[in-house]
Amino acid sequence: MNPVWATCFGEFLGTLLLVFFGTATVAVAVLFDAVSGLVQVAAVWGVGVTLAIYATRHLSCAHLNPAVSLGMVLAGRMKPRLLLPYWGFQLAGAMAAGGLVLLIFHPAIAGYEAAHGIVRGSPASVRTAMLFGEYFPNPGIHPPWFEVSMATAMLVEGAGTFLLVTLIFLLTEGCNVGRPGDLLAPVFIGATVGALIAVSAPFTQTGINPARDLGPRIVSYLAGWDAVAIPGPRGGFFSVYILAPLLGGATAAACFRCVLAPAMAAKSSVPSCTCAADAELPQLGNSDAAMETMAADDDASPCCSCTDPTDR
Repeated sequence: MNPVWATCFGEFLGTLLLVFFGTATVAVAVLFDAVSGLVQVAAVWGVGVTLAIYATRHLSCAHLNPAVSLGMVLAGRMKPRLLLPYWGFQLAGAMAAGGLVLLIFHPAIAGYEAAHGIVRGSPASVRTAMLFGEYFPNPGIHPPWFEVSMATAMLVEGAGTFLLVTLIFLLTEGCNVGRPGDLLAPVFIGATVGALIAVSAPFTQTGINPARDLGPRIVSYLAGWDAVAIPGPRGGFFSVYILAPLLGGATAAACFRCVLAPAMAAKSSVPSCTCAADAELPQLGNSDAAMETMAADDDASPCCSCTDPTDR
């Protein structure tokens, strides 16, 4: 198989796994009240992220998030020409996950709507639409005194994505002596996602991943939630769940490339900082180093480079 197609398939499969585990957990919590509290939902999301990375990081860079891919390009860790294919396959994987959740939970969703007098597509159907896309404030955690403006929602999503992408850089940076080993990095990245969900889900349901929101949201729109899905009851889904995370990822890349990487290089005994790639198991955010070397002059070479971002 062409290396680029194999890489893109890895992003499709990984995003499908990540989004399925996460949105299915939300479905179980909403429809059956089977998950006790936000922390349990956050924990399962984190486990889903970890499993998706472990399952696919040998196929691809295991970004599974358009904001992460954008950050990797801007930090010099991924070839720019692969950004759009990555985005396309990430979105396709998220849509497939949304379709699978709809297929599995459709009878339960219909029963829930009937029991609560919810007409799909009406404003009240946000209670079931939240199984797919995200809303602010969180319809499942919405005290009457709690309101979230669009500006606040954008700030929460942008800041959350900034922290996620920054921690991905730090957890995979060879010059960071405190980073975990290659085999454990996905666990800590999953834990980062879980922690961010636990903190920010009451505000925005914690998207921090444009594909995770847009893919299932398109599925819900096609399945009859109509304007409740797109543009949403308050509008602004594009600004909050797509634009803000992309800006957060881009800002994290600039911060890493201009501040963090040079600072770590200055403190390190290693002449230049490189990502911590293993000869047999590629580091998250970077492709197989040996394969990259062999394909360096080939237009079909895989996604990422392990050279110091500050050298570019």
